[in-house]
Amino acid sequence: MWKTIIIDDEQLARQRIKRLLKEYDEVDIVAEAENGQEGLTIIEQLKPDLIFLDIEMPILNGFEMLAKLNHQPKVVFTTAYDQYAIKAFEEGSIDYLLKPIELDRLDKTIKKLKQTNLTTTNQVPLEELIRQINGKKSIKTLTVKIGEKILLIKLSDIVHIQAEDKYVFLHTVDGKKHLTDFTLSTLEDKLPEEFLRIHRGDIINTDYIKEIRKGFNGALIFVLNNTSESRVTSSRSNSEALRIRFDI
Repeated sequence: MWKTIIIDDEQLARQRIKRLLKEYDEVDIVAEAENGQEGLTIIEQLKPDLIFLDIEMPILNGFEMLAKLNHQPKVVFTTAYDQYAIKAFEEGSIDYLLKPIELDRLDKTIKKLKQTNLTTTNQVPLEELIRQINGKKSIKTLTVKIGEKILLIKLSDIVHIQAEDKYVFLHTVDGKKHLTDFTLSTLEDKLPEEFLRIHRGDIINTDYIKEIRKGFNGALIFVLNNTSESRVTSSRSNSEALRIRFDI
């Protein structure tokens, strides 16, 4: 059996992976830790064969903890932040699981662990990690809540996303405006490349750009091809990058 430690600052995440790992007789969960510092101590004490390791944690994050270890177990990274995939690959992990972890994806990880028998490093191919990242970018809709209903808004119908005070709204091609629970930063990471953040408070769908005009102090004004021909102005700090992007 593989002596295993789960290290994650979210209790619900630890409970979920514990529940999933109960399906596998090979996995013997001997301890849990809720931050990198606690994980460091427990690993050196118990010397596990395998750890499931979150990345964003207080005190020490996952990478910082690994850098301090004397005992080196095999590592499966678990995180909601896919921008860490390449870094995880460089750290020589067995695998990289994006939250929320699903049983069929975990099953593939366990099969990899069986193949290596935890005696040799078997890194996930870089192409596979990139595929996982791109897979997270393949969403087709965003959800919005209206009372007890949940609507699915197609990305292809979203022209402009705008932050107003503490709220974020999706503006669709038909002129409607939908309140979403996502922050602009989350959406910037979540959405495919045709969605471009041109201002601290604005993301536009570049497929709907009708024309680009010069604005005040070097800013750019994007006229969008929706029913109201919305005009969205870039920040001055983004203008040079936008000029390069659009070759203007």
